[in-house]
Amino acid sequence: MPFSRDDLDLLERIEEVRIETSRPDGRRPRTIIWVMTDGDDVFVRSVRGERGRWYRAALVDPQVTIHADDRSIAARAIPATDGDSIARCSAALERKYAADSSLASMLEPKTLGTTLRLEPA
Repeated sequence: MPFSRDDLDLLERIEEVRIETSRPDGRRPRTIIWVMTDGDDVFVRSVRGERGRWYRAALVDPQVTIHADDRSIAARAIPATDGDSIARCSAALERKYAADSSLASMLEPKTLGTTLRLEPA
């Protein structure tokens, strides 16, 4: 089941979201990240590559929450390291953040393998 049209529209237009992940001690930190959509699919990627704390936490416990505007969207983070998903995420980044000077850092080889697809939880 895909995200609702309202959630997809929000995630398409919003510049940044907060991703909430779990820590072993029970804390649920939030990190500001970019989010991309392509059709009904939602992608995120770690600008710090595999060193990104939120990314490592999502691999351990894929149940995450995306906070955007006044909404909380429960999701499951799934590695999307196949060539098609990486290319779709990169293209979505280029469309959405073309004018942002930080775009190039999200397209570096070290970040590509940290592409995650979010599915509704």
